[in-house]
Amino acid sequence: MSSVRLYILGALAEEGPMHGHQLRLLAEQERVHYWTDISVGSLYGVIKRLSTEGLITELRLERSGNYPERQVYEISPAGRGALAVLRRDGLSTVVFKPDPFDLAMARLDPHALDTVAGTLDDRIATLEGMLVESEQQRARADEYLTVNERFILSHKSVRLRAEIDWHRSLLAELPAIIADESARTKAVL
Repeated sequence: MSSVRLYILGALAEEGPMHGHQLRLLAEQERVHYWTDISVGSLYGVIKRLSTEGLITELRLERSGNYPERQVYEISPAGRGALAVLRRDGLSTVVFKPDPFDLAMARLDPHALDTVAGTLDDRIATLEGMLVESEQQRARADEYLTVNERFILSHKSVRLRAEIDWHRSLLAELPAIIADESARTKAVL
């Protein structure tokens, strides 16, 4: 599932023909880097690949003022078919990646067990900061959002709250975890 392909094809299908810079400005305006895995800078390379694959076609060259000529693209019939597949896949595919934190917790340094609580406190503070930032971004954008967009942007906050709650549960369980790790370490030695 390629978010950036879905974004470009969807933008061209919904907004009409655009050149790369217009797509970049739209992505920045929609702040896609806050709520997707899209890097705005990656758009140009993907535009070239979509063109090579025939999913978008060159419509015309356009020049505005002293700016360089820019190639304007439109979505092709094959691109509309690919967009339908990407939309379906995006809605039906669940992406839930393992967090390296879990592996680090499973392989604690027996000589640094006394630092784990502080690390967890720091991690919780970072997550809480991310939650505040996420909610501030959403509040700033709220008046410009559709009902659907408001709901979509709340997803990050809901996930962050769940992550914070889990970390707090882990912190509460930490004394038992450390006792168990210490006992296991002594048994091995």
